[in-house]
Amino acid sequence: MRNIWAALALGVLLSVGSIAPAAAQQATQQADEAALLQQLKGAPVAGRVSIPDAKSGVLIQPQGREWRQTLEGPVKSVGGWLLVLTVVALAAFLAIRGRIKVEHGMSGRTIERFKGVERFAHWLTAICFVILGISGLNISFGKTLLLPVIGPEAFTAFSAFGKLSHNFLSFPFVLGVFLMAVMWIAHNIPNAIDVEWIKQGGGIFKKGVHPPAGKFNAGQKLIFWSVVIGSLALAVSGYILMFPFYVTDIAGMQLAQLVHAIAGIVMVAVILGHIYIGTIGMEGAFDAMGTGQVDTNWAKEHHSLWARDVTTRGAGDD
Repeated sequence: MRNIWAALALGVLLSVGSIAPAAAQQATQQADEAALLQQLKGAPVAGRVSIPDAKSGVLIQPQGREWRQTLEGPVKSVGGWLLVLTVVALAAFLAIRGRIKVEHGMSGRTIERFKGVERFAHWLTAICFVILGISGLNISFGKTLLLPVIGPEAFTAFSAFGKLSHNFLSFPFVLGVFLMAVMWIAHNIPNAIDVEWIKQGGGIFKKGVHPPAGKFNAGQKLIFWSVVIGSLALAVSGYILMFPFYVTDIAGMQLAQLVHAIAGIVMVAVILGHIYIGTIGMEGAFDAMGTGQVDTNWAKEHHSLWARDVTTRGAGDD
């Protein structure tokens, strides 16, 4: 028994003796790393390489830690809450205000609101954006929300497909935005009529209120410029990431990643509001992009100045 107890005691001493140096070594390494980063004061740690790509010699880039903390911290949390609150706000608005009806009812007569080429550009952009938005959100929130639901195999396949679609659909998306910008920019210049529209809340908060508006009202102009500016930010930052190191260094790519993530989340929130108004939020609104024809009563209530111009031109042609 004495021999057994002696052997056990010796084993414990050896274990403690082996753990203590390992812990001390780890603590020393952490202290050395912290001291090194403090000494460098944010400068990257680089060595020498024999290949043409000198960037491969960078071993440590301290700014990368700040970039990751920002992306995984405030950008992800604030962006996630923005999307949640947007959906909640739209649901609450629908519950309180209800669907915006055509006050005088549908007349049964229609006028052309958008031509075929305009609807093509809109739906090209819209379909691409939905896929880009879903695949982009999957990068930020997929591991937390989707992976536990569908499992690793399905999530891997979905993410791989999302990556490919995200890259290739960016080109028709940019084309669609460009076409809409060219066709509609003249109708989206802010003017004094927009101020009155805003003062009256666009007529969406009170029944029976129909502020005058041209082809696009102030709310639609806000959507238009948000899409144009947001898409520009997404395109520039996205192509910098798609073709790395062609125009910038690693710090520039990290900035592009932040811009791409923030612009993408804000764009998704804006488009959620646009989709709501264009579908369940307003009676008759979907027809504008569905068939290109809208009821004359809808046009007179929501775009009275435009409806008057179209009617006048039509009478002149007759």
